[in-house]
Amino acid sequence: MSKLEKIEESVASLDSEDFAAFSRWFELLQAKRWDEAFDRDARASGKLSELADEALAEHRAGRTRQL
Repeated sequence: MSKLEKIEESVASLDSEDFAAFSRWFELLQAKRWDEAFDRDARASGKLSELADEALAEHRAGRTRQL
């Protein structure tokens, strides 16, 4: 049995209270990892700055509209 299969089996066997606590913890972990990856990517590639510059240029050229 793989490590993932063992985790799946363990999670599936949790009672309602423990499952709810696990779910809250897992959601926080996912959010933390997403934030870390986003920050890392933003610093490493400069992609967000490029997109922001492009959007501002489009706006200045009058090619945007109010949402």
